[in-house]
Amino acid sequence: MQLAELLKDWPCSVTGGSIRTEITGVEDYAQAVQPGDIFIVRKGKKTSGSRFVKEALARGAAAIVSEESISLPIIDKEIPFVWVPNTALFLSYASAKLAAFPAEALTVIAITGTNGKTTVSHFVSQLLNALHKHAAVIGTVGFFINGEKQQTAYEQLTTLQAKELHPILKQCVQKGVTHVVLEASSMGLQQHRLDHCDIDCGVFLNLSEDHLEDHGGLEAYKRAKKRLADLSKKLVLNGDDNFCRSVGIYDKKKSCSFGFDNHNDLHIQIVSESVGKTVLCLQTSASEHIVEIPFVGKYHVQNAVASLMAVWRLGVPMEDIVGHMWSLRLPEGRLEKIENPLGIDVYVDYAHTAEALQAVLQTFDHSKTIYLVFSCGGNRDKAKRFAMGAVASKYADVIYLTTDNPRDEDPIVINESIIAGFTEQQYYEIYLDRKLAIHQALAKAEKGDIVLVAGKGHEQTQQIKNQKFPFSDQQCVKDYFASLITDDAE
Repeated sequence: MQLAELLKDWPCSVTGGSIRTEITGVEDYAQAVQPGDIFIVRKGKKTSGSRFVKEALARGAAAIVSEESISLPIIDKEIPFVWVPNTALFLSYASAKLAAFPAEALTVIAITGTNGKTTVSHFVSQLLNALHKHAAVIGTVGFFINGEKQQTAYEQLTTLQAKELHPILKQCVQKGVTHVVLEASSMGLQQHRLDHCDIDCGVFLNLSEDHLEDHGGLEAYKRAKKRLADLSKKLVLNGDDNFCRSVGIYDKKKSCSFGFDNHNDLHIQIVSESVGKTVLCLQTSASEHIVEIPFVGKYHVQNAVASLMAVWRLGVPMEDIVGHMWSLRLPEGRLEKIENPLGIDVYVDYAHTAEALQAVLQTFDHSKTIYLVFSCGGNRDKAKRFAMGAVASKYADVIYLTTDNPRDEDPIVINESIIAGFTEQQYYEIYLDRKLAIHQALAKAEKGDIVLVAGKGHEQTQQIKNQKFPFSDQQCVKDYFASLITDDAE
């Protein structure tokens, strides 16, 4: 595509080079520039991309795009320099246009919420598959088509950058996918990653205090989340959540709510609960349905119903959906049970907020002894640590504090903030080696007890300082039980 075609109808000014320059890609990391790419100069938290213009040119950048008014260093006059008012927005637009706007050929559902995005996105895909639709999921645990994980070389983010998202959407079109379910993170929305992705239905699950330091406060976090409402043709809202309900006030015509309060468009009633099963009565103004789901707990009920509502809002009759609710399965790292020969109920879960941790712990049988292994991430939302400590202390019998992704913070200081939320009677131990903490909990537990390893879920690395080391909670648990078999054999 020629630069002139790419810039057509976009506010900009061009100096140097030729507007007939052929453009083959878009990139904002100089180290990743390929010959023919536009290099987009973006301002980071610590530095500006203008420092890397020379490197981008050396790697074959065909044009430079910037919103900075300062003169950029040593740009070859044969290379076009393009000024735009907002580089993040242009990155989104250019990525979509170079891929021929693939979202327009797809039905796109985007899920946002502090907790539950991954679970609901996979639930929606599973329901669509059951209805004989070809569906893809793009989110925290990777890229899936019809439930099968696809290999990608992209950095694993909740919401992919636009330069990566649109080529994947184009790939989906080429593979016959008709529906795509995306996780829409607050940072992804704030950074315009979904601005030129045609979204048919946006789903709002909940909002609690998380990522506040990244956004600069709760109100900025809310504004970022609300952007999904502007980008979506239709909305599904958790009407029991104050923030989600407020979104609907401004978009009543395209909003539809669900929840346990009877003011919602779809009213949820729990008819009965038993081990691994909940029976629901779902009522709208026009119909009533009895639905069975293979989970217990309010949190899982809300996630399951959110997925049903998202599919329903796409025009699928509810009576065609409800029969498939029993087949829903949690994705990797979400209350994932690890089978073992000792009869211990071992689970790995991604819960890393107080609300998510409480939701998981509430699903357990509290007549059993509950062992909890967790900590909090470093350089993130220090205020939530006390709350997570309070939740852990309320629901767990024995707590093993350890390290999550401590990053640049001292894990001892992180755990002290968590301990501040414990009750005075709470029994806990601290093992900063996460592997040791998990193994200690498993060694202490007996048949029928529950061990929850929380905070990292699907993650395959642990970040300490500025380094990432291979680490999997699931593999750590499996290695422990494998070592017991080896010891017995010897």
